[in-house]
Amino acid sequence: MTAPATTGTAVGADAPAPALNALYVYGIAPAGVRTPRSPGVDGAPVRLLTESGLCAAVSEAPPRLRPRRRDLLAHQTVLDELAAQGPVLPMRFAVLSPRSDTLLAQLRSDAAHLAEQLDGVRGCVELNVKGTVVPGHFADLVRRDDKLRSLALRTRRRPDYEANVRLGEAIALGVRREARRTAREVVDELAPLAVRTVRGATDDEQVLNVSFLLRSADEARFREAVAARARACGDRLALAVTGPLPCYSFVDPHPATPAGR
Repeated sequence: MTAPATTGTAVGADAPAPALNALYVYGIAPAGVRTPRSPGVDGAPVRLLTESGLCAAVSEAPPRLRPRRRDLLAHQTVLDELAAQGPVLPMRFAVLSPRSDTLLAQLRSDAAHLAEQLDGVRGCVELNVKGTVVPGHFADLVRRDDKLRSLALRTRRRPDYEANVRLGEAIALGVRREARRTAREVVDELAPLAVRTVRGATDDEQVLNVSFLLRSADEARFREAVAARARACGDRLALAVTGPLPCYSFVDPHPATPAGR
């Protein structure tokens, strides 16, 4: 996700210095919100640029951007102050705009789209649920799976290195398969509680990674549902909830490009 009229990100020790007068962009909110009082990235004061019923929270870009903990926290704190007042379209860390007039022009040209995006997250929060495979439940899996049980018995009767490797691989595959099935069941149960969902990257260990857009009033009920599922599947899948977060996963600051352009 990029900010309107951004030059991209500049993160890391070897990142190029931002252009002179470049702005660091935190997020976009409806016009009329109070300016965040917390200092921004690199301790810079935050100000609001207002145009067409919208405002962008910005500060002067530091000479060099690095994902230092204090700056990551400063970025998050500014967004938290904005979110406490209403909907906000959050930018991720290290999003820049070259000049204030460029950013204002982008707010003006994309005003309808950005207002629609703000309406879409009004009164909402984002929670992310991750599920990690619990490897220790393989003994129960072997008891319930006829093929694995037969393989385990053959390996016990005629043990050798290759047989042990085959059994270990079969068990690991079975554990992941069952964990992924459980993850689908978790999402099927939680999704009706959310306005929208977005799936994130997974791997063989972390088989569940889904962000949920929730009405703020539904957050407690959602957490209760996650806790209930965690108790029910804790032998197969360890669930963790992160949030509430700014709605990073559910906003797109840029309007879709018209067909033919």
